[in-house]
Amino acid sequence: MDQLLYVLAIMGCSDDAQACRQVRLEPARYTSQAACQEAMEAALRRATDVDYPVVEAACQRRTEQMVSREPQQPVTGS
Repeated sequence: MDQLLYVLAIMGCSDDAQACRQVRLEPARYTSQAACQEAMEAALRRATDVDYPVVEAACQRRTEQMVSREPQQPVTGS
């Protein structure tokens, strides 16, 4: 059985933070949701290149197999 991991997704959102889309995944993988959440603030500080009015972060559960196959999504600016 695959180990459960957490990834930190950086989300670009509209002004009202209602319409969001994932713009990238942080390269680190976390073994607990708490560890992932602790890393959010630093990840958001690094996300200054995301060209959206609102930038959020979200911890997402993944299996080890899902993480190894997940492509990195580049940030696309307008």
